[in-house]
Amino acid sequence: MTIEEVVMKYSDMLYRICVVMLGNEADAQDAVQDTFCRYLERTPDFASKEHEKAWLIKVAQNRCRDMRRFQLRHPKIDIEEITASYEDPEYSEVLVELIKLPLAVKSAVYLYYIEGYKTTEVSEILGISANAVKKRVQRGREMLRLSLEEETYPGKKRRRRV
Repeated sequence: MTIEEVVMKYSDMLYRICVVMLGNEADAQDAVQDTFCRYLERTPDFASKEHEKAWLIKVAQNRCRDMRRFQLRHPKIDIEEITASYEDPEYSEVLVELIKLPLAVKSAVYLYYIEGYKTTEVSEILGISANAVKKRVQRGREMLRLSLEEETYPGKKRRRRV
């Protein structure tokens, strides 16, 4: 049987199993895709159609278990939950934009402005020089200013500073 035939025959069943195990359609689609990728990588020989079906189910279940384990160890926080905890909508807006910043800049800005650490303390925490912290905070401020300005005045042409 070709891979196309296997996918057509078992994808709906595997998808339903994965949705039940993961409770999330996007993750279930990923798990089914990973299952078929493993099928292609291994190209196992099966004694029967039932053996093939059982193998696919077992691989899908194992993949779902791995994904759930990862989710438990690395929980995600929904951005709406974060912003809902702040009563000031302007602060929530800044927080949303802060989360969009690149990780290096975001870490420095967050530790400096939100947590209130001094430049030297941030440099120790991040393992970078104090000058690097200052530069990242400066870049972060500029990026936040530009993104918030763009939201306030959409379509506004920005002048580049020299």
